[in-house]
Amino acid sequence: MEEESEVTLHGMWISTYAKKVELALKIKGLAFEYVEEDLSNKSSLLLKYNPVYKKVPVLLHHGRPVSESLVILEYIDETWKNEPRFLPDDPYERATVRFWATYCLQISDTMKKAFISAKEMEEGAFDPFFEKLKVIEEGMKDFFPGGRSIIGADNLGLLDIIIVCSLGTYKALEEVLGMKIVDPHRNPFVCSWVTTLLELPLVKETMPPHDKVVSRLEFIKQNGFTF
Repeated sequence: MEEESEVTLHGMWISTYAKKVELALKIKGLAFEYVEEDLSNKSSLLLKYNPVYKKVPVLLHHGRPVSESLVILEYIDETWKNEPRFLPDDPYERATVRFWATYCLQISDTMKKAFISAKEMEEGAFDPFFEKLKVIEEGMKDFFPGGRSIIGADNLGLLDIIIVCSLGTYKALEEVLGMKIVDPHRNPFVCSWVTTLLELPLVKETMPPHDKVVSRLEFIKQNGFTF
C-alpha cells in the first residue's frame, strides 16, 4: 500500500470524472491524499499539473501528474496489479472494454447538456441521452450475456467504475427535473446494474450525498450556471 504522500488526487466533489478515479483508488486499497479544487478559482497546482486541459481529475504519483480519467484508471490498474484488475488480460477483451469505456464516458457530458437544455425548457432535451442509454443497454447485454448480478468490491472492473460514477446521481436529477432519467422499464439492464453498484458500501461512501447534489442542481437550475 502506498504512503499518503506518494499518491494525491486533485478532484471536485461533484465531478463524475474525479469520482471514477477516487473509487478506483479505494477499490485497489490505496491510501491517497485528496485535494478539493474550486473550478471557478483553479489552484496554481492544478494549472501546473494539468496545463493542457486545466481540469480535474489529476493524479500525482511520486510527484508525477497523470490526467484524464480513463488514462488515470488504466494507469492505476497497470501500476498496482493487485486484484481486482480493471481490464482483462486477453487483448481482444481489453479492446472491447476500452471501446465501451470510451462510449460510456460520454454519458456524463450528455446528461449535463440535457440538464442544461431541459431547465431551459428545450423540447426533447434528453433524447440524445436516452439514445446513448439505449445503445449501452443493448451493448452490455451482449458484453455480459449471463447478466451482471454478482457484483462485489472484489470484482469491479473498468466499466463498473465508469457507469456507476456517470449515472450514480441520476436520482438527484430526477428529483430536480421531475422526470424519469433511468427507467427500469426502458433500460432494465442498466438500471439494475447501476442500482446494484450503488448498494456497495465502497460506492456509497464515494458518491456525493444525495441532498448536496440536489441542492447544487437546484442552484444551477435557478442561476443558469454550468457544472
